[in-house]
Amino acid sequence: MKNPAKGSMAVPLLMVGSMNAVYGFALGVNAFFIPFVRQAFNVTTGMAYMIMVATFSAYLVFGGFTGPILKKAGYKGGMVIALMLMSAGFLMIVPSAKTVGFPLFLSALFVNGLGQALLSGAYSTYISIIGNPDSAAARISIMGICAKVFYAVASFILAFFMDLADVKIDDIITPFYLIAGITFIMGIVYYYSPLPEVKAAGGESGKAGEENQSAYASSKTGIWQFPHLLLGVPAIFFTVGVEYLALGTMNDYAQHLGLSNPQNYVWLVSFAMIAGYIAGVLFIPKYLSQANALVASTVLGMTVTLLILFIPAAASIWLIPVLGLANALLWPAVWPLAIADLGKFTETGASLLVTGIIGAGIVSLMFGFMAGKYGYQPAYMVAFPGYLFIFYFALWGSKIRT
Repeated sequence: MKNPAKGSMAVPLLMVGSMNAVYGFALGVNAFFIPFVRQAFNVTTGMAYMIMVATFSAYLVFGGFTGPILKKAGYKGGMVIALMLMSAGFLMIVPSAKTVGFPLFLSALFVNGLGQALLSGAYSTYISIIGNPDSAAARISIMGICAKVFYAVASFILAFFMDLADVKIDDIITPFYLIAGITFIMGIVYYYSPLPEVKAAGGESGKAGEENQSAYASSKTGIWQFPHLLLGVPAIFFTVGVEYLALGTMNDYAQHLGLSNPQNYVWLVSFAMIAGYIAGVLFIPKYLSQANALVASTVLGMTVTLLILFIPAAASIWLIPVLGLANALLWPAVWPLAIADLGKFTETGASLLVTGIIGAGIVSLMFGFMAGKYGYQPAYMVAFPGYLFIFYFALWGSKIRT
């Protein structure tokens, strides 16, 4: 099937955006759980951040399977399978609460992460190739708005069932029965939906005559011959690392500072990211290229990270949302730059990039242990090297084609 024309793009964007809302909700569950499980399972701050490792290690394990699944099932089929895996993971949270078993709880998050891994690779590539490559960041920004609204909604909804000031592990049971059921039903609905299938230019099953759109890829024999893609993997690693550092630590930092209703502070980061996404929709590519958006974002991120280190703790928490603003356009710009010109290797390239999402777990875990040993403010410095590498990728790495 041909890629949708500009006028018919609204339906695919709406449908994929709604699936991305589920993706954002699943990640928002993690942010709410970090301060919750520290008390419910009686673990340290560093161990609480194992939540992120459990979720995002699935991206590393399952990343290599993403390409083959997308080739076999298509992008729509891949997204449906992802929703089913996420539903299974949500359901597994219930027995972990009944047995107060932290390993089983982490296993549930891992299974949920398998679905997230497949969904992130499918939707990002689908949205990148559905239209003009130069405006891919703008389209992915729309997906980001859907995800971050529901990232914050997760804390809002779970707060109805779970009180961070009076933690009871049994409070997990009812909401996750409901969430698992809703996610499963959504998977069934989308299976029968009219979401059109798309192909990358010069893709393995693309139409005859498209190969001239991917002359660079036609001269390659393997995925390891694309240096900009290989550099894109650590760029994605650091992108999700700094993004979920801000999103995942906001509630925990608020609770650490003794602020009231700490579960609500993640909204500030989400709103800041949404503002950044809106800027991406409005300015890319008409006024700002994807690469220049990355440069501006990383410079802001590095500046704010240094400021957090030196200002009083009570004031530093208000800079975390500014990190969210800096992070907003990282994924929308890095992903399309990394898969550009891959042609028939696009799905395989997406698989490789998905493995980089483990960065969200590793960077968050580093933060957790540093926060426990040195304090929260110094711990935010783990973001600085990430911004620095993405800055390099924007200016030079993404442009390498030899």
